[in-house]
Amino acid sequence: MQPPLLVLLLAFFLLPSAEAGEIIGGHEARAHSRPYMAYLHIKDKKEFLCGGVLVQKNYVLTAAHCNGRSISVILGAHNIKEKEKTQQDILVKRAIPHPKFNKRKGTYDIMLLQLERNIDQTDTVKPLPLPRSKDLPNPGDNCTVAGWGEVTRRGPRSNTLQEVELTLQEDLKCKRHFNHYNENIQLCVGNPRENKTSFQGDSGGPLLCRNGIQGIVSYGSKNGTPP
Repeated sequence: MQPPLLVLLLAFFLLPSAEAGEIIGGHEARAHSRPYMAYLHIKDKKEFLCGGVLVQKNYVLTAAHCNGRSISVILGAHNIKEKEKTQQDILVKRAIPHPKFNKRKGTYDIMLLQLERNIDQTDTVKPLPLPRSKDLPNPGDNCTVAGWGEVTRRGPRSNTLQEVELTLQEDLKCKRHFNHYNENIQLCVGNPRENKTSFQGDSGGPLLCRNGIQGIVSYGSKNGTPP
């Protein structure tokens, strides 16, 4: 697998949050119903957490801003505060951020992580194939985001996997909210009138629509204003 595969998916923005990752207005996912979900523990200048999606037996897809000097990936988890028998903890051998990633603009915010070894595929740890079709979701479609981020603004993180349904927005509306929005590589989801969104702690998690995985959580704007 080579870095160009990164362009097969779209990094996406969320309204109206400041940083992607928190599941607000959602609910707890059925335990181990999403065997492709990855929990990332990143060590850099400080330690932080991200989400990701297992796409092959030794590759995880996440956001490029989730890079660090050391990354470990936990797969097969539902409650990340417990040592579940289903969990597989694997170190990252190599991080491959998109070569055009621009941290300031948030563009091409996507990255492959090569694991040190192949996963042991089980009912609770399975890859989610990348989309082979160019058939993209349409504005108004309901999509799903999942993660272990905070469940209230400035509140505690969730120990268990949460999920929330969000609506795909039109490009024109996205452009009004985000200065650097690029309709060729980005989507935005969520509704400022609804108390449902994703926020801190789960950047890099997948956007799942009717056609499968269509994006990777990137970031949002606070209170719907441009970042």
